[in-house]
Amino acid sequence: MDRSQKADAVAELSEVFNEVGVVVVTRNLGMSVAQSTDLRTKMRDAGATYKVAKNRLAKLALNDTPYTGLEEFLTGPTGLAWSTDPVAAAKAAVDFAKTNDKLEIVGGSMGSQVLDEAGVKALASMPSLDELRAKLIGLVNAPATKVVQLVNAPASKLARVFGAYAAKDAA
Repeated sequence: MDRSQKADAVAELSEVFNEVGVVVVTRNLGMSVAQSTDLRTKMRDAGATYKVAKNRLAKLALNDTPYTGLEEFLTGPTGLAWSTDPVAAAKAAVDFAKTNDKLEIVGGSMGSQVLDEAGVKALASMPSLDELRAKLIGLVNAPATKVVQLVNAPASKLARVFGAYAAKDAA
């Protein structure tokens, strides 16, 4: 990697750190190419991104971003997972780490709030942004459905009474 490529990589990571909602730092302990590809696929499906970056370049990219507390985690063979949804990257990383012992969760950060391994696992257990939206829409929609049922109930009861009288007169 020459100097211009390094500058581009730092600029790209810095831009990412200014836009995302969460960053998770993982330690890769000899993952194969197939395992790494599987991890990236699962991250992509969850709406997150996973990248192995040089620690020195990542530390430079952290300057002037809310994620400056992550510098302490960037030692050894690390990888970075990030997403705009505050739960997606953590959930995907923790789920993959459960099935693969070669990926270790080191820590993470939500903005300026630095999380240790337990904090990332707690974050992963929370519902995602889409799940919260679905619950909220369900809660808002439920009273409206009940109001419509209450308004329609007298009319349907009246129709049943008229139908019963009509059937009685026909018999």
